[in-house]
Amino acid sequence: MTTKVKWGIMSTAAIGTEHVIPAMINSAYCDIQAIASRNIAAAEKVAERFTIPKAYGSYEALLEDDEIEAVYIPLPNHLHVPWTIKALEAGKHVLVEKPIALSSEEAMKLMNESLKYPELKVMEAFMYRHHPQWVKVKELVDNKIIGELRTIQSSFSFFEDDPECIVNKKEYGGGSLMDIGCYPISISRFLFNEEPKNVQAKIEYHPEFKTDTLATVILEFENGTSSFFSSTLIPDNQQVEIFGTKGRIEIEVPFNPAPDKPAKIWLYHDDQKEEMVFSSCDQYTMQGDLFSLAILKDKPVPTPLQDAIDNMRVIERLLA
Repeated sequence: MTTKVKWGIMSTAAIGTEHVIPAMINSAYCDIQAIASRNIAAAEKVAERFTIPKAYGSYEALLEDDEIEAVYIPLPNHLHVPWTIKALEAGKHVLVEKPIALSSEEAMKLMNESLKYPELKVMEAFMYRHHPQWVKVKELVDNKIIGELRTIQSSFSFFEDDPECIVNKKEYGGGSLMDIGCYPISISRFLFNEEPKNVQAKIEYHPEFKTDTLATVILEFENGTSSFFSSTLIPDNQQVEIFGTKGRIEIEVPFNPAPDKPAKIWLYHDDQKEEMVFSSCDQYTMQGDLFSLAILKDKPVPTPLQDAIDNMRVIERLLA
């Protein structure tokens, strides 16, 4: 078995250069061999910064490189599906940023296309699920350590009013629900292990951008609820608290814990507070390694495409 997968990075987007590339460079099963940008100078600059052997001035050139086995796509949302399909046609495995598409219909199109290439892996990059703190939270909930799961309260926000930022461009799939509200939706479906039967939302839109800037949401599941807000015009904030009939779980930094600091969760049950500390780790490294191992061992990816489609359907129901 080959020990590492040869990766190409499609775009010099900040999520890649600031988080994913440094993480994958330090991984056990990822070997980044190429970076591509529509601006060759930008690609060369990133290649020099991270000692990446090849730099390409177009995404097509990267896909034509026969040595590249897998690509990571952090392009704007509206380009996710078109370029994932092109990558599959070029014989590449694909790890594509969330949200996977602009609509569930577009996501379904991608899944149908992927079925034509059963030997290739495709996965949406919801990195939080691979962090040990979430593996533990899922275990605690599934084993009913806090009793029956009843409700989840969460939030995710940041402040960005630059009209040129892609999160403020409606045509690119911008808005708070697509960019960060997708996380509370994902954790709710993940922990309840089902799809919400009813949804409610109060949504505020930017008068100029026409994107949602504040969404206040309730998801109703068979035996419980999840409530959250997401916003692109509220200062940085993220929180998750999970309540059961016999206790609760609080997560210090739920979605993007620092890779160089221990992560913490607190379990409250039996009238006691238990702090659980997880050694510092990078969830992007874990994501890259798990996806690479699925390729190397020809096993299913950790998160199937159906999950991405289902998450997209909830976003659509809320916007409707």
